[in-house]
Amino acid sequence: MKMMKIVLISGKRKCGKDYVSERLKQRLGSRSRIVRISEPIKSEWARKLQLDLTALLSDGPYKEKYRRDMIVWSDEVRAQDYGYFCRVAMEEALAHHQTPYILVSDVRRKNDIKWFRETYGSERVVTLRLTSRPETRCARGWTFTTGIDDVPSECDLDDMPDGFDFVLANDEELDQEAIDTLLDKLQLQYQ
Repeated sequence: MKMMKIVLISGKRKCGKDYVSERLKQRLGSRSRIVRISEPIKSEWARKLQLDLTALLSDGPYKEKYRRDMIVWSDEVRAQDYGYFCRVAMEEALAHHQTPYILVSDVRRKNDIKWFRETYGSERVVTLRLTSRPETRCARGWTFTTGIDDVPSECDLDDMPDGFDFVLANDEELDQEAIDTLLDKLQLQYQ
């Protein structure tokens, strides 16, 4: 874990966080792992309500049906321990396979960034903010939803005091050159 570098990827819904994470992972190969803070949230929520975890982990209507209630519940958990879901996600990821590069594909709150910096050190953590125009997000299936798009899980990082290390406009398909340029900026050694 001495050389591990953690890329915290954030952005609004339907801006392509999973897409960019997958593209980076493809280029980095087995030296990288994608970690999703939402996985322990969804796992615990599914267990609590006896829901279909596979469907809840997908990017479809089943997840959207439960999104608002999951947000409220996970905020209650975070009020007691702001790093709880970050810690569980990392424990699960590192228990199985340690890699030099961790791509956290769904950072949504300042406290997520704070937890990673406190736990692993600021020198190992880099932040990447993805942006997309509203019309691009709409074309990807986004519709503004009150109680989802106007709460901290979507808006907490809108006024990041120190900004982000890197910002990438993700409105068009990223070719290999764009991914390689991003990896260079992030100082990640690709194959």
